[in-house]
Amino acid sequence: MSVVSIKPKIISKKEIKEEIIYDAIIIGGGPAGLTAGIYLSRARINTLLIEKAMPGGQAVLTEIIENYPGFPEGIDGPELMQKMEEQAVRFGLKIEYGEATEVRIKEGKEAKVKIVKINNQEYNTLTIILASGAEASKLDIPGEEELRGRGVSYCATCDAPFFKGQKIIVIGGGDTAIEEALYLTKFVRELTIIHRRDRLRATKILQERVVANKKINFAWDSVVTKILGKEKVEGVLIQNKKTGEEKEISCQGVFVFVGYIPNSKFLKELVKLDKRGYILTDANMMTSQEGIYACGDVRKKILRQVVTACGEGATAAFAAQKYIEELKGVSYK
Repeated sequence: MSVVSIKPKIISKKEIKEEIIYDAIIIGGGPAGLTAGIYLSRARINTLLIEKAMPGGQAVLTEIIENYPGFPEGIDGPELMQKMEEQAVRFGLKIEYGEATEVRIKEGKEAKVKIVKINNQEYNTLTIILASGAEASKLDIPGEEELRGRGVSYCATCDAPFFKGQKIIVIGGGDTAIEEALYLTKFVRELTIIHRRDRLRATKILQERVVANKKINFAWDSVVTKILGKEKVEGVLIQNKKTGEEKEISCQGVFVFVGYIPNSKFLKELVKLDKRGYILTDANMMTSQEGIYACGDVRKKILRQVVTACGEGATAAFAAQKYIEELKGVSYK
């Protein structure tokens, strides 16, 4: 009788997945998330930052940031964000790319441990800092989705060169809309700003610049009701809110800057949100859930700027650090 020899399977170290419990996981790599990463890494808190695209958030799409302290002539958005990322990594922050699809809390004895699901993998952590930011709001009008990428855009820095010498429309009246409109005038022949009110909401210095620019026209008290064109944008249909009058404006591009929607859907009912989906926090950036913090554009607040995001990121990181130290019994008293 022959004897069959069965060799035991040798499992390599790569096949063994150890369950790591991070001290902190930051979701989002914009100014708020990167600042939190800098503070936590300097405190030697074992931290992982998750970013679904590229570090920098909305700021990386901004041509120049004029109101960030310490840069009298302003600084390019991509350059500032690159410096923040480099600084965070230098202090030891780990960055992984992927999209957070779920956040939940372990039950029972491990109720202090949170779980973040990313790329179909689950990560354990003691604290979470939500810095997932916001994305551009849509108009939800006929022609918008059909012509997206064929003349409809939400990012001047990304797409301005495609409209060199052309006539375009900018929709909106806040800082972002006016900053982007001014940038677009470097490329386009003519630009019309369509705003639903009879005056702009943007900072006064931006208003002065846009009014003085000879390439820019205005359509006040008006809204765009339809984007025209089959294969590409050919114009827009606008309606005056006061008179009800409708008219068409021919153009080759439509840039939409009518606000933002917070990236908070993946949280479901984990933390309290306001009616628009922004996360509610206390002064220390803690959400309604112990050990979970929020900062940056995903948080409810009155001012959405790089400088405020950085301050909130630092506050959230410091609060998370104190919470972690108390959990581990090593807090400084």
